Amino acid sequence: MKSVLRQISVVLTILATIVVNILANALPLNGQNTGEISDRFQVYFVPAGYVFSIWGLIYIGLIIFAIYQALPAQRENPRMQATGWWIALGGLANIAWIVLWHYEQFPLTVVAMLVLLASLIITYLRLGIGRNSVSQAETWMARVPFSIYLGWISVATVANITAVLDFVKWNGFGIAPEVWMGIILAVVLVIAAVMNFTRRDIAYALVILWALAGISAKHAAVAVVAIPTWITFGLVLLSLVVALFIPKGTSSPKPA
Repeated sequence: MKSVLRQISVVLTILATIVVNILANALPLNGQNTGEISDRFQVYFVPAGYVFSIWGLIYIGLIIFAIYQALPAQRENPRMQATGWWIALGGLANIAWIVLWHYEQFPLTVVAMLVLLASLIITYLRLGIGRNSVSQAETWMARVPFSIYLGWISVATVANITAVLDFVKWNGFGIAPEVWMGIILAVVLVIAAVMNFTRRDIAYALVILWALAGISAKHAAVAVVAIPTWITFGLVLLSLVVALFIPKGTSSPKPA
């Protein structure tokens, strides 16, 4: 019974997340679109508008996962059991973020975003991505969707924090925004490289590359932003290629 309740909760929270995100822009919620609010902030770590189309892919992946984990055959899957409630929590955090963002409670959006990020990290780890072998079905219907989701929320968290700092008029300790952008890019590079070498997660890396390309496109006229961003793009891609060609070791991953 507990497993069925978990499966139903995951389905409902995923559906609610998608519906709220769609309605937030279709209505729109509080009379303003998500992107319109984002455009108010004068920050560099924001990609071009077309990049946000990745949400369509995330929604599709979440729907596929919701169906997959709801199958009777997955009821006792230990990875589904270990992640179900965290995924439900992530859905609630996503909904809370949308409401807070549209009603301009910007500092609180950081709290919601961090809860969402934490739930996705725990989900990612408990799914064992890059650590053990599972069926092709579970790889494509569970692991890939959450690799993409975590990749995007990793970027979105940084963008959210930079936007809120702009909102509170933080002066950056007197350091120029372009320098801060360089520091942020260095952090993104380190995170991406660590993920590449420890997880070899192509889906996660591609999302980071997608976001970096979008940031470069948005700020193409600002060379001090576009050039370092493209350099970061190249280094992330290089680290992925190198990681994929490094032998995994003598022991093969054991089926989960």
